[in-house]
Amino acid sequence: MQNSPISKIDLDGRSFYVKRDDLIDKYLAGNKYRKLYTLLQTPSDSLNKIISYGGTQSNAMLAIAAMCKSKGWEFIYYSKPISKLQREENLGNYFHSLELEMQHVEIEHELYRDFIASLRVNLDDRTFLIDQGGAVEQAREGLRVLAEEIRASELDVKSLATPSGTGTTALFLALALPEYKIYTTPCVGDVVYLKEQMSALHTIPNNLVILEPEKKYHFAKPYLEFLEIQKKLLDAGIEFDLLYAPGMWKALLEQMNEEIMYIHSGGVTGNESMLARYKQKGLKF
Repeated sequence: MQNSPISKIDLDGRSFYVKRDDLIDKYLAGNKYRKLYTLLQTPSDSLNKIISYGGTQSNAMLAIAAMCKSKGWEFIYYSKPISKLQREENLGNYFHSLELEMQHVEIEHELYRDFIASLRVNLDDRTFLIDQGGAVEQAREGLRVLAEEIRASELDVKSLATPSGTGTTALFLALALPEYKIYTTPCVGDVVYLKEQMSALHTIPNNLVILEPEKKYHFAKPYLEFLEIQKKLLDAGIEFDLLYAPGMWKALLEQMNEEIMYIHSGGVTGNESMLARYKQKGLKF
């Protein structure tokens, strides 16, 4: 794979660099490509099945489905029950994942936690389990490759930003680039939850700075201020995802004033279903 390019945009009178990981691939792009990097280098005949779990708006779900399709691996994805509306939608990450031959299994709410915990039991050596959001130690190598690309750019920027679900990308990027400051913000849960998720993988380094949102946002819910930020970003020339990016950009614009390179997380394929949810709430550009 060739290095993803770097763009420069102006936003609210400030300049930002953007590492265009969204351009790597239509489905296997952004931080999900980086997290799955090691598995993508794995010979196809080494595995025959991938198992994962989480939400059905997930960018990771779609990326794993695309990887498995290319590798010829079976992909089974577990989630809590979904709505009849989503099941019938012909757009968004869930729809595209099914097109890529993902097998989806719904688990009742009261059984979900114990069922997910049981997935690790009796895994055979040709089945690999990817935790929700791609939060696995194997993600570290892909972030090391990203770090090498950033160093090779030789830009005079020493602060990076990337939004967090589980915090895997921000954590491993900070470990790989100790000479840089890495900013992130929690987009799923709060700061306490984010620190717990990252600490389960590694001690959080000092160069990783968590920006706390000024108000509580519920993941994947429509917010007018997120739509307004998305409009500014589109006007600046780049489309970002509506699940994670607006929260990170909002934190950067409100709390930071230094020069920053934003690591594009990809995930823009999910925007079509998110924009439909915004429209249902009477919110649109």
